[in-house]
Amino acid sequence: MSKTLESARKVLLTILLALAIGAVFIIAFGENPFSAYIALVQGAFKGKLHLGTTLSTFTPLLLTSVAFCVAAEAGAFNVGVEGEVFLGGIVAAYLGVNWGFLPVPALMIVCFLGAMLVSAAWAFIPAVLRAYFNVSEVCTTILMNSVALQITSYLVSGPMSAGTANAQSKPVLVTLPQLMKPSNLNAGIFIAIIVVVLVIFMLYKTTLGFKIRAVGKNPSHADYVGISSKRIFITSMMISGMMGGIAGCIQVLGAYGYFLNNFAAGLGSNGMLAALIVRSNVLATPFMAFFLAILNSGAMGMQQATGVPKALVDTITAVFIIIATMDTLFEFKKNSTKKKAKKEVTEG
Repeated sequence: MSKTLESARKVLLTILLALAIGAVFIIAFGENPFSAYIALVQGAFKGKLHLGTTLSTFTPLLLTSVAFCVAAEAGAFNVGVEGEVFLGGIVAAYLGVNWGFLPVPALMIVCFLGAMLVSAAWAFIPAVLRAYFNVSEVCTTILMNSVALQITSYLVSGPMSAGTANAQSKPVLVTLPQLMKPSNLNAGIFIAIIVVVLVIFMLYKTTLGFKIRAVGKNPSHADYVGISSKRIFITSMMISGMMGGIAGCIQVLGAYGYFLNNFAAGLGSNGMLAALIVRSNVLATPFMAFFLAILNSGAMGMQQATGVPKALVDTITAVFIIIATMDTLFEFKKNSTKKKAKKEVTEG
């Protein structure tokens, strides 16, 4: 418990320090930082539209950030969540448009299952390359993101095109219930929360979760005690891919009602940032994802109410990463100092 509280304290201090640095930039623009941050909070929470937009932004970030954590627990750095969101979304759109012969409840289930299956298969490729051929999953997932984007762009511009000015698919025949209109918030937020709760339970209360964490800490020792590190590594990547697919499916069936070209741009990277800031702590990641959702959705309100540009939010997010990295460096220096002192005592 003390370790969890210490982690929460560091995250809180990181947030406060990043906001303080952001305040310096706001002052440089000639604005009052208190007024700017109040406008940001109001832009994120005031009224159904703003609150619904914040929660709608939070929904895919929750899934993509925890998806990154699941892979990280097994020692993987899955940069390909964004591509898995794209592919999950395009599969959901295809099934939602063309499988209308199914009853509505069955069609919705099929859309989610199809999205999960294809996204898991997509994550399987870099996982196998890393596990059996030692090919960096960072490189392969980055490249595969571009491939996934090109595949979906081709489909909605050609075979699956709705024939509109924007590259998009035809409207799906099944949609998730809408909440807090006129925002894009939908029942997908409950699906996302349930999925994340189940994943956390899996990681900390099941044998599979124990194996994933064991492989992440020491794959050689895992192999020694009879846990196949390669198989568990691949499994964690596929679970991560499934979560990306679910996020894509929710966006298509809930937020848009069709597949919009390039709709998931930034979802994977922002989810990854949320996870990295809290060092892939799966319990803290949802809170950081929510905080980033507040920043993203409230930024426009801040820009409209003050002279502070919306891009300042990206600066604050970058500061988060810098401070988190510095904190890791400080810990490294502290550990190095301890080792040096211990060595001096031994030699003395």
